[in-house]
Amino acid sequence: MTSHPHWPYAVLDTTAHEPVPFRQFVLKVHGRCNLDCTYCYLYQGPDHGWRDRPARASARTVRRTADRIAEHVRAHGLDAVRIELHGGEPLLTGPGPVLAYADAVRAAVPAGCRVTATVQTNGTLLTDATLDRLAAAGLRVGLSLDGGRAAHNARRTDHAGRPAWPAAHAAARRLAARPQTYAGILCTIDLAADPLDVYRSLLELRPPGTDFLLPHANWGSPPPGTDRLPPGRHRPRPTPYGDWLAAVFDAWWDEGRLGMRVRLFQEIAALLLGAPSRAEAVGLSPLAAVVVETDGSIEQVDALRSAYPGASETGLDVFRHSFDEALRHPGVAARQLGERALAEECLDCPVGKVCGGGNYVHRYAPGTGFRHPSVYCADLEKLVRHIAHRLQRTTGPSRRPEQCSTRCL
Repeated sequence: MTSHPHWPYAVLDTTAHEPVPFRQFVLKVHGRCNLDCTYCYLYQGPDHGWRDRPARASARTVRRTADRIAEHVRAHGLDAVRIELHGGEPLLTGPGPVLAYADAVRAAVPAGCRVTATVQTNGTLLTDATLDRLAAAGLRVGLSLDGGRAAHNARRTDHAGRPAWPAAHAAARRLAARPQTYAGILCTIDLAADPLDVYRSLLELRPPGTDFLLPHANWGSPPPGTDRLPPGRHRPRPTPYGDWLAAVFDAWWDEGRLGMRVRLFQEIAALLLGAPSRAEAVGLSPLAAVVVETDGSIEQVDALRSAYPGASETGLDVFRHSFDEALRHPGVAARQLGERALAEECLDCPVGKVCGGGNYVHRYAPGTGFRHPSVYCADLEKLVRHIAHRLQRTTGPSRRPEQCSTRCL
């Protein structure tokens, strides 16, 4: 039995919560991976529950999950949903299981609901034949890379220690030739890598967009290159990740964005200009994503596994429970509360509504849970202020970013 922390599990009353329906379903095709990346929060982290689950989702699990998604679509009158085909490595046994899962969901949902399907892969198994089949079925493909050079991806090796880069680089070239199928790149930040070299090397791969990810860390397990501190809004504090991202932002902004979206930067800029957020990394919009594991378990987002064993568990599964029941789970409800889920320090922070407390999992502290500022608090404030200054210089004083007060600037 998982022992959950005080917040939100012991204290959050969900009866008055008005849930927001799920619109993004992360479907685990495979529960194993052909790579052994040194920083992987799933296979190298504290939660080893993956070992007890099937290596692959069964046909029964796929059918039942598709039916549950259709049930949720009908219950809430949804006209569009996203499915993310994930692992492990979802292409571990070829494209067949991925295509079957996507086909099952598309066949199950009502005719008026559009299903956008994306497969997130490490690229090592993305052959021309596999890409042909995915593209023909209308699936988009996202790559996980740490930069556009071999040196940036040194942490990404297979179980025999061989580098993943040659095959992944070939996959990036194949996708660049099919822009309509290329979903973009997820890139986890490594402070040891030069930010401008990482950015420009990714541009060479011609992705439509890149999402720079902070390494999953918390107050009990601080980010690489930082010191352990008790949870709180510590100032002054070094901002190595904020500095890294600010350097990339300047290049991206000054060079005219060069046709590549950078999700984190666009989200922060939009929030500063008064638009709502669409990503869990920043802002206060309610989380609308849920995970289905290979055994049919309904879980919260995978990143929670980096906090403690069982952190993503809900105790629900698609065979016995609806997704509406998952919406009432305290861990899910807490991520839909916006400002009401933030720590006091965040409520008083001049950039709190833009930062939004940061990624929920980065707020975790052993024993007390998730009602704390992000362990990246200082880094996020540095980046938000930096982008706010750049926007002000571009838009001029008559069009100040709405969310950014005088204190923020």
